[in-house]
Amino acid sequence: MKEKIHPKYEDATITCICGNVIKTRSTAKDMKINSCSACHPFFTGTAKNIDAAGRVEQFNRRYGRGK
Repeated sequence: MKEKIHPKYEDATITCICGNVIKTRSTAKDMKINSCSACHPFFTGTAKNIDAAGRVEQFNRRYGRGK
């Protein structure tokens, strides 16, 4: 690697709004994020898949898919 052209890669702290703190290494020193794997609905299992007005059934009827 060439000297003096690469950013410093050092210890970093990622802080989520839920209070979770993650220690890692990055070129950015401190980061604040909106959601992490501890609070995001997809990762916690609280995500809800909502069928918007029967659109899946409508698609299946239209294109002859089985039930």
